[in-house]
Amino acid sequence: MKEKLKEHIEKLIPLTDDEFSFVLSHFSFEKFKKNDFLIQKGKNVKNCYFIVSGLLKLVYEDKNGKQHIVSFAMEDWWESDFSAYFTKTKAKMSLQCIEDTIAFSISLKNYQKLSTELHKMERFFLKKSNSGHIASQNRILSFLTSNAKERYEQLLKQYPLLFQRVPKTLLASYLGVSRETLSRLSS
Repeated sequence: MKEKLKEHIEKLIPLTDDEFSFVLSHFSFEKFKKNDFLIQKGKNVKNCYFIVSGLLKLVYEDKNGKQHIVSFAMEDWWESDFSAYFTKTKAKMSLQCIEDTIAFSISLKNYQKLSTELHKMERFFLKKSNSGHIASQNRILSFLTSNAKERYEQLLKQYPLLFQRVPKTLLASYLGVSRETLSRLSS
């Protein structure tokens, strides 16, 4: 499993074996079952997660109790309630397993220590953060400029595996449509 983390990091920065051992010493290896929560709304966010295998959903629940899928996270992705993680505040969202999941977690303290002591990792985290910001802005723009059919087609093109792994009710929530609308879009 550690090879997956090393391969992931080395897509952006090279690491010697000693450097990777140092990096790995800052992470914890964790296994979660389907429906487990890694983060729960209203609680402290202790970790950011790199997904080795499995699938998760990041959910925001509005004041009426309606759940909105903010994002999905699968293999080779990072996920957390980043606002709460970096500001040391309570989670506004929940992160829950859709499938059994294996992940590496890193605490904020270890994230900061690793970034300070190995500047390559600071560059790595900056590149990952920038990619995340770009993806978030593209998602917002999609909601502002695209209709439901266009958002559906864009998601299908970008992440076809999600359609095989995620229940339609969750896909509908992510796309901001009803389950019935999603059924019409997919036929």
